[in-house]
Amino acid sequence: MKRTLITGGAGYIGSITTRLIRSTGRGVVVLDTLENGHRKAVGDAPFVQGDIADTDLVEKVCREHNVDEVIHFAAYKAVGESMENPTKYFQNNVTGSQRLFDALTRAGVNRVVFSSTAAVYGTPERVPVRETDVLNCESVYAETKLMIERTLGWYSKTTDMRSVVLRYFNAAGATEDSQLGEDWRHSQNLIPHVMKALLGYAPSLKVFGNDFPTPDGTGVRDYIHVEDLAQAHVAALDHLARGGNSITCNVGTGFGTSVMQIIEATERVTGKKVPYEVVERRAGDPAECYADASLIEKTFSWSPSKSLDDIIRTAYNWHSSHPQGH
Repeated sequence: MKRTLITGGAGYIGSITTRLIRSTGRGVVVLDTLENGHRKAVGDAPFVQGDIADTDLVEKVCREHNVDEVIHFAAYKAVGESMENPTKYFQNNVTGSQRLFDALTRAGVNRVVFSSTAAVYGTPERVPVRETDVLNCESVYAETKLMIERTLGWYSKTTDMRSVVLRYFNAAGATEDSQLGEDWRHSQNLIPHVMKALLGYAPSLKVFGNDFPTPDGTGVRDYIHVEDLAQAHVAALDHLARGGNSITCNVGTGFGTSVMQIIEATERVTGKKVPYEVVERRAGDPAECYADASLIEKTFSWSPSKSLDDIIRTAYNWHSSHPQGH
């Protein structure tokens, strides 16, 4: 059986995507350091604990497991930490990825789906954001993702490697069966913090600014259910397996939701009040950022199927039953 190598497959998005890929009949093998992931999130899937920078290990895994395609999730992703410790991010995210691609090339693996981010746009000049818009990284984290995108671009020009770069907007929610979700101990994302306040594990939610030029003054983002995001990865694998060319796509819903709308939806869905306090804006936070998702919809025949209420409901069910985050 041919297998899909999933780096970082024990993390939040990685584990949910791993489970979905297995349900399509593909074989998988997960490579993860378990620094931020959880072994049990992988279930009984073949698992190797190790680092993407270990070229000998990666090549060995590819050969032993008959790998013919890769989804590359493994990366550090805390924006604030990246500004305080840039070396950690350049070494792991960029150098590690370059070593991974070198090992894949030596093992004859030439199809890669890469987990990138809408953070490469920085504060967008317009919304919805298109793939062709100006790239303006405002953090080391974002810059590392863009450097990996560009590395893959050159591999596409100089080798037979083809890639799909998926620029995520805001992944959120959990699986419908509440078996897999986000570890709020490591998350900087809004919805886990909303749930933490709602469930009494934090005194209140901090709303960073209510004086943005948006309808209710709070920041607007594009929230996509993690199971829809996982489906986009399967569609990307299918695209490459059909011989499709390298491409970069936004993965979002195409519309924005404000922080206050998230709070209101949470209160409506759960019937509970979210304690919150408004504090000063964070430096570099754009007023609004949401995707033009027409390219991925047209190219992969993919579109999100889950609503904001689905995101809130599944997140609430997951965090209620997994307060330790795993």
